[in-house]
Amino acid sequence: MTETEHRARRFLQSSRANVEPFIAMDVMSAARRIEAEGRSVIHMEIGEPSFPAPKAAREAASRALEGGLIGYTQALGLPVLRERLSRHYRDVYGMEVPASRIAVTLGSSGGFLLAFLALFNPGDRVGISAPGYPPYRTMLTSLGLVPVEIECDAQSRWALDGEAIEKTHKETPLAGVLLMSPANPSGTVVTSQALAELAATCRRLGIRLVSDEIYHGLTYGMPSETALRFDDDAVIVNSFSKYWCMTGWRIGWLVLPEELERPVERLAQNLFISAPYLSQLAATAALDAKEELEAVKAVYARNREHLLRELPKFGMDSFLPPDGAFYLYADVGRFTNNSLAFAKSLLEEAGVAATPGLDFDRARGNRYLRFSFAGAESEIVEATARIGAWLARERFPRG
Repeated sequence: MTETEHRARRFLQSSRANVEPFIAMDVMSAARRIEAEGRSVIHMEIGEPSFPAPKAAREAASRALEGGLIGYTQALGLPVLRERLSRHYRDVYGMEVPASRIAVTLGSSGGFLLAFLALFNPGDRVGISAPGYPPYRTMLTSLGLVPVEIECDAQSRWALDGEAIEKTHKETPLAGVLLMSPANPSGTVVTSQALAELAATCRRLGIRLVSDEIYHGLTYGMPSETALRFDDDAVIVNSFSKYWCMTGWRIGWLVLPEELERPVERLAQNLFISAPYLSQLAATAALDAKEELEAVKAVYARNREHLLRELPKFGMDSFLPPDGAFYLYADVGRFTNNSLAFAKSLLEEAGVAATPGLDFDRARGNRYLRFSFAGAESEIVEATARIGAWLARERFPRG
């Protein structure tokens, strides 16, 4: 290789691409390779519903596809979808949110990119919880922002609160805080009182609040409240991926303060042009499919109860019952101090794919696993049977 060729190769990669892998996706890839060999794998690694999008959503997309041209839409989304989302906030939360404040995005991921670019400058520090959703760190880092991990524990139900934010802000001044409720990986729902206190703390300290509400609609025995109730300047991120079972449709939305409507529109025009036309039509129809979706949620509730009942029978009993989403975050420290190796063995030897806690918490995740219970009931039953048999066969210590 000549010196010129060497220099050309050296400049191919930006430092912004030097981000950590999303381990859950790596586990899924490994599971697919095992399945390609003809072996059975039960997927509990990815937060993906095992149910299709609502029938009305699929039919709406099909009609549009048969109709001909599938083109661009307005950068902030089809007016019919934005108006329907405005009604969603009135119906579900009893709040008036003008359609002009709603921006349709390429899933929640596209929403986060737009929100971060509109809210923060390079070098700004943004508080996130640990454990927390891994791409928060990587998206912030790749945009030149600084993620500040705020450690949560089982006593706080793995949730951020106003006191923790204020303490962190005094030590490391924050431009923003990113909250998720219900949370990934813990399934914790922040109570209305705690959310009100957290929002008041951010407002008093001049910290922008970004609320990830992607798992709203998926709670068990308690409601999930929107941060808009307590801070009209909060930026809300949501998606059709979870409750509406539309992961591959890549469709989400933002609720924005008025002063961010035009900045986000300009960013969306230049970065994405628009969200997919078919997905927007499907999402509009999906918002009226509550009966079908509540039946899916009932399956998750039964899966949750099964895990809460069965996992302790073979020594996996150190976890907090999830309030929402479809995850259980289990302490497996009695079995291992290497969750990465433990998950790999569980996949290869028992055919159960789970995500190592290191994906969510780099400091303490070596002793945790996250199990998704978004699958069919029969799959969750089979998975627990395999896990129990594997633990017994491997003769792991029980305490």
